[in-house]
Amino acid sequence: PLIEPILKEKGIPDDFKYLALAESGLNPRAISPAGAVGFWQFLDVTAKEYGLEVNKEVDERYNVEKSTYAFCAFLRESYNKYKSWTLAAASYNGGITRVQKQIDRQKMHNYYDLLFVDETQRYVFRITALKLILENPEQYNFVVGDNEKYQVIKTRELEIKGSINNFADFAIENGINYKLLKDFNPWLRDDKLTNATGKKYKIKIPVLNW
Repeated sequence: PLIEPILKEKGIPDDFKYLALAESGLNPRAISPAGAVGFWQFLDVTAKEYGLEVNKEVDERYNVEKSTYAFCAFLRESYNKYKSWTLAAASYNGGITRVQKQIDRQKMHNYYDLLFVDETQRYVFRITALKLILENPEQYNFVVGDNEKYQVIKTRELEIKGSINNFADFAIENGINYKLLKDFNPWLRDDKLTNATGKKYKIKIPVLNW
């Protein structure tokens, strides 16, 4: 529900939501051995290149919506270069430069005709397999009752323009606790927000019926 509307807004095929699953298992706190972070597994340098803020207090790679917009920007740029969604996916895994190097070396312009390293070679097939299973789970003997599925929890947004000295106090003032604040805003990486420049941030507060 968070990813799909953004993909649609930016003209990215809906099936690319399964790329996030392939990258991170939809774990917003996923960190790779190389230091890639979040749903879309952005490296620090790439994240900043596509407009995400990354520092010790704020890391927008953990912000699902903002990182999805960054992903869409990368993928659109890659698609505009290759005119191929499969090559765009391959470039997200292996890098635009490496994919272009193989196109130049092998003189082929189709993902399925190109030889890549193993991870990139099977990348599109991995995404496709995830799509097939999740769209038809019972066919593959995955039976999950409705009572076992994660439910979407409603949130309200608070716009912050200044600093927050203590997120524990801030959470309590807004009727939740520090843990819930961080669960719904994993991009907040410290226990405070300095925000010396007065930037606007939107913090999600879960609406709970306690």
